[in-house]
Amino acid sequence: QVQLVESGGGLVKPGGSLRLSCAASERLFSHNTMAWYRQAPGKQRELVAAIADGGSTNYADSVKGRYTISRDNAKNTVYLQMNNLKLEDTAVYLCNAALGATLVLGPWGQGTQVTVSS
Repeated sequence: QVQLVESGGGLVKPGGSLRLSCAASERLFSHNTMAWYRQAPGKQRELVAAIADGGSTNYADSVKGRYTISRDNAKNTVYLQMNNLKLEDTAVYLCNAALGATLVLGPWGQGTQVTVSS
């Protein structure tokens, strides 16, 4: 069964931190680039960060220096450490196996809500 389960979101003040987790089925996780996306109300879903099977990473300019993506291949889990959060980081965060910049391999999960508010 192919699935993705995100967790770790919550309400945090500007400047705060959160760590998101995404547990994926082995079929979806293994040997694939995994990525985090986010979708804010009224906006299109955007790619936030990606990590290849070998560990190389890419980040959206808006989160560079603040977010860190990592993966645990033994646990089929990808993480997103988010520091120095800003109001504009508020969104539903989702993960998926990425195929290039725009395509994904799996069904979308429910995501996890991140709300940055003072």
